[in-house]
Amino acid sequence: FWALAAWRRGFGPGLLVARLLSVLAALAALALVGALARAAAIPAVPAIGFTLGCYGFAYTGAIARDFALAEALLLAGVWLALRRRPVAAGLLLGAACFTNYLAAFPAAAVMAGLAAREQWRRALLVLAGMGPFLPPGLWFFLAQRDSRGGQFPPFRLLPALARLGRDAAGALFGGLPLYVPAGGARLALGAILALALAALAGLIVARWRRIGAPEPRAVLTAAALAPPAGLIGLGLVFDSTPIELRYLCFATPFLGLLLAGALATLTRRAGVTLGAAVALVQALALAGLLTQPRTMQPARAAAAAAARLAGRRGLVLIPRGNDGVGVVGPFLLEAPPRLRVRVVATPPRAPRARRLVLALIAADRASRALLPRLRAAYAPPRWRPVANLAGHGFDALALDRATPPAPGSKPGRRP
Repeated sequence: FWALAAWRRGFGPGLLVARLLSVLAALAALALVGALARAAAIPAVPAIGFTLGCYGFAYTGAIARDFALAEALLLAGVWLALRRRPVAAGLLLGAACFTNYLAAFPAAAVMAGLAAREQWRRALLVLAGMGPFLPPGLWFFLAQRDSRGGQFPPFRLLPALARLGRDAAGALFGGLPLYVPAGGARLALGAILALALAALAGLIVARWRRIGAPEPRAVLTAAALAPPAGLIGLGLVFDSTPIELRYLCFATPFLGLLLAGALATLTRRAGVTLGAAVALVQALALAGLLTQPRTMQPARAAAAAAARLAGRRGLVLIPRGNDGVGVVGPFLLEAPPRLRVRVVATPPRAPRARRLVLALIAADRASRALLPRLRAAYAPPRWRPVANLAGHGFDALALDRATPPAPGSKPGRRP
């Protein structure tokens, strides 16, 4: 976020400008995937194509968050480690971890991969290079580790593994099942994609010893397995299930490299046919990312519904959530400037408005706990519901203040 602040000071404060920093970082990451492919004796063009086609990579490469920059730094560090420049590699891996602490999993895997090849001295030098970033990174992590309580459900191994499998398939193939009607067709498509993911993993395992050069193969494999394994480890330690598709983005470049290497070991015809099938599915997933509301954040639809219900004089109440950012920020970015919005942690006792619109967005434990309190605070007879608009991932409820009867009026008749 420090880098993003400097970028915005130089090029402007707009959201598109902020996202362009991630786009540039993602392009640098793709170039580094090509460099890693050459260092590992893996075909570079398919590796770059499969990485770009991964939904998790493309998604995090287009949002104003730290993932793309961390990925670029991570890949640069891995490349330098394979080029036998361990101290410089450690500096970049440390910078990646400082940018996003989840990069620590593949960074640690790099050292483990080197150690597995009995390259202990290089592994220790990589750790020494990371040294300047580790104390402040650990300080930031410990300072904010309890700030998002309730964001994830408690840890249970089998549900966590199921969620991990679903998001791993999503990181590779996107949300394709969501684009078909619910029911048998969606279940069938989801099962087909799950089997495809399992088949690709099986192909990599079966052809593993033939993929590229031995040392890069060990490092790339460790880096690909580290993010999912690390998320399970975090869940065990903190009794939560911190598994999301975007958190698996750090595995996608290494998965693209291994997949390209595995296909290169097949006959030319089989490799081209299977690679084209994977590329086609990935292209469909990216088309859905660009066009389908099912895999878009609900903020735009929620803000549009709230503005429509509030009119010119209504007041929108939106739950603060447990950090005041994840729920509030996207909604305010999408809301029209004239919309009156009040961010609340408790129901206001006397809101100054004749119409209230409750933006019932539940993103964490704090916002989920607040929603029934909002409904109860503005219930009849003092408030009466006017309209309710529901959409993907949100619910907006409009309420009008009940007009008290005029003195002397008879029940059942309007004053």
